[in-house]
Parts: sequence; C-alpha cells; structure tokens
Amino acid sequence: MSYCSVIDTLQPEEKKALHQNYHDNHYGFPIHDDNELFGRLIMEINQAGLSWETILKKEASFRKAYHNFNIKKVAAYGEKDIERLMNDAGIIRNKLKVNAAIENAKTILALQKEYGSFEKWLAHHHPKTKEEWVKLFKKTFRFTGGEIVNEFLMSTGYLPGAHTPQCRIYSEVMKQKPMWAAK
Repeated sequence: MSYCSVIDTLQPEEKKALHQNYHDNHYGFPIHDDNELFGRLIMEINQAGLSWETILKKEASFRKAYHNFNIKKVAAYGEKDIERLMNDAGIIRNKLKVNAAIENAKTILALQKEYGSFEKWLAHHHPKTKEEWVKLFKKTFRFTGGEIVNEFLMSTGYLPGAHTPQCRIYSEVMKQKPMWAAK
C-alpha cells in the first residue's frame, strides 16, 4: 500500500493532517539545500524502529536540537552536545542515532569539499538501483540500512515510488523533475 492511499485511512483528523502535509508538500519532492537533505537523512535514521508519525510530530524538536540541521554546526558537536541531545525529550534519545548524525555531518562536509555539495554527490552517483544506493550509503554513512536509504532517496526524489501516477500530488512532483525522471 502506498503512502498516498494510507492517508485516506488515517484517524483522527489531526493525525491525518500531519501526514497529509508531509505527503502533499514534502514527500518525493526534490530537495536542493544540503542542510535540508541532511535533515531528512537525520529524520529517516531516527525513524528506524518507530513510526513515521512519531518523527513528524518531533520534527520541530529535531530542528531545534540539531541547529536547524546546520551541517557545519552538527559536525562540530562534542561531548556536551551529545549529552544535551541525550537529555532532550523532544527527540529520539538513542546514542547510536545521535552519533550517526554527527559522523554523517562530518562525512557530508568532506563530500561537499570534494563534489561541491551533498546534492551534487547524490547527482554524481545517479542513477543507481536501490541495491546499489544501499551499498554506497552503507560504505559512506553510518546507520543507513536498506529501508532508511530507500525512504531517504524516495522522499527526496532520487528513487521513484513516493507517489503513484494516480495520486493527485504525482504531477506536482513531476513538475519539479525528480532525479529519477530527469533523464
């Protein structure tokens, strides 16, 4: 069942509205800002083992805790920042996920230096199959299993499948030329 068709089944209305906003305005749309790409990666990593609804409800807290997903700031986090994050009830307090965010920020800084941006690194490796992307991400980043990589890439327009052609948002996504449709 696609995310598109799941929304219509959600109850109560505030739950439905939360998912509807993400579906209609974010899911599958290309992201061109490296900090926002990094933020989506943080959110996808933190979703592992939890519901996406939990992560959507905590998005504002994640933004605040991780300095609005500022890659340079997160890459410079030290022990005090880790302690602060581990004590922040507004986010997922999992040391592996916190450490992954910091290490992945450092990795993205290196990719930016080599490729000009995180987005350009992704574009440089496009197109790839899901399996090829997973292998590349596991080699490059921390805490990036198959489902995390798949959702990150679908949600940012690098892999197809975020919306079906029957979905009313599909044409909006296509207007923005996601990477998988850009060729």
